[in-house]
Amino acid sequence: MPKLHVLLKKEELEETKLQDGKIAVVFDVLLATSTIVSCLHYGAKEVIPVMDGDEARKAAERLKADSFCLTGEFNGATIEGFLDPNPLQLQKTVGGKTVVLSTTNGTVAIRNSATAARTYIASLLNGQAAAELIAKRHKNETVIAVCSGSGGEFCLEDFYGAGYFIDCLLEESDTWELTDAAQAALLFYQSRKQEAAEILKASRVGKMLLRNEWEEEIEFAANRGIIPTVPEFKGNTIASEGDERYED
Repeated sequence: MPKLHVLLKKEELEETKLQDGKIAVVFDVLLATSTIVSCLHYGAKEVIPVMDGDEARKAAERLKADSFCLTGEFNGATIEGFLDPNPLQLQKTVGGKTVVLSTTNGTVAIRNSATAARTYIASLLNGQAAAELIAKRHKNETVIAVCSGSGGEFCLEDFYGAGYFIDCLLEESDTWELTDAAQAALLFYQSRKQEAAEILKASRVGKMLLRNEWEEEIEFAANRGIIPTVPEFKGNTIASEGDERYED
């Protein structure tokens, strides 16, 4: 029976053999994966996840003028000359464009998950759709839910998001054997199902965002299952499942 496991922070990827045919599902609920899911839902052509601002600028140099949006943050502060990586503010900006995204944790976790057989992007927004896709495509494969964490630390909101995904997944199929970390995430989510916004606001990152007056963004990211988009990272870009490059 294949396993379903949760990594508590991206640094644990160094000890995980993703290249052994495993499926990665990456979470950075506040806010990178929520932003990626939202941008593609809003009509962005693709998202290019980069490691830092310098790499973002180099990626932009290869793109046609007016065909892209540079967006990103480092340690919680928007990079100078970039747009805020804010899903609500980007809604009317990204249509038809390539989004070059740099974040301190989420885009790094995505890039570091590239050795997996498939790498999907998930949040509370699309957790249901991600679970449906995984159950359909990968029910006989080991699945690793990767919580990005923040600055090398465990993040409550990513753990909650992983638990929601697992809860949805088990409603679709009971193929997987849950590791203790996966079982813990599931039990945590099930004990606080109706408190998504409260959990996100109580987290360390959530409190930082509240200090920056991003309460509306937190409440948006706390919506469960409202977006059917399931992004996949392949090559050096992220596009929606259903894009012709990712169809089976």
